Amino acid sequence: MQTDAKPLEPVTHDTLRSRVAQRLAHHIVGGNFLPGQRLTERELTEALGVGRGSIREAVRELVEARLVISEPYKGIRVRSISRRDLEELYSLRTTLERFAFELLWNRRTDAALADLAARNARLIEVIETGGDPVEAIDRELHLHAWCYEMSGHDLLRRSWEGMRPHVNFYFSMHQRAHGRAGPRRESHDTYVRLACGEDLSAMLDHLDAHMRQGLARTMAELGPEMGA
Repeated sequence: MQTDAKPLEPVTHDTLRSRVAQRLAHHIVGGNFLPGQRLTERELTEALGVGRGSIREAVRELVEARLVISEPYKGIRVRSISRRDLEELYSLRTTLERFAFELLWNRRTDAALADLAARNARLIEVIETGGDPVEAIDRELHLHAWCYEMSGHDLLRRSWEGMRPHVNFYFSMHQRAHGRAGPRRESHDTYVRLACGEDLSAMLDHLDAHMRQGLARTMAELGPEMGA
């Protein structure tokens, strides 16, 4: 007898690694693991009920995401952040994002603007439903990736990809400080409205103000947890 049902697919090793990495990322974003906290393979293996090989591969994935640091002979620890880290990240993001908008401004199409609005809608969806905090970070990063993708500048886009893990880590700390999944519901409304408008100067001014306010707010919120 034939059926239209899809056949079952085996759970692959890569799937297990990703599931372990996602579980650990949730604990970091949720504040169950604190900045600077050391993690051992034995503890993680016992807690998650998986082999050390899966733990090691998941840790490599988290190292690439800049959520943890793995040091020879010292083990694994949750990444911490300093004031200098934040200042450098915000200044670089501001410079690159301004440049991206200057390049893309005359390249915008109706389809591209619709794509930006859709990315914001998907971010709002996960915020309003109180959904997965890791998914909220992914969607916020996807929203900010738009300007680099639209810039038509390959080196700039690759610069964003290199910076993205650092932004990912900052977003995770920001979420934990606020105890919510994602940014405020309305946080990107002005960003999207100006990006779809006609005034490039207004867009750039908004970027500058948004970054300055974000840096000041984050310094205040995470001050006790940060180094110099």
